[in-house]
Amino acid sequence: MTKNTIKLLDVVALTVDIPEYNLWRGQVGTVVELLADGAAFEVEFSDRKGRTYESVGLNPEQIMVLYFEPASPDIKAERVTA
Repeated sequence: MTKNTIKLLDVVALTVDIPEYNLWRGQVGTVVELLADGAAFEVEFSDRKGRTYESVGLNPEQIMVLYFEPASPDIKAERVTA
């Protein structure tokens, strides 16, 4: 995944477990800040009521963008492996 793929306010899911923060693969968060010129991202994880329970800096390899619209034919699928 390239750093240009992830943008501010993108909804993302974890692709790895991060037990030291009690975060697990598949949990959904929002990119709230771009770090290191877009090489890393601050991702905020909130409950159903919108209360933040964790905010952590992550590398692009640790997250994937979730899409809510049909993919453009120009987008090439990337395989994520754990």
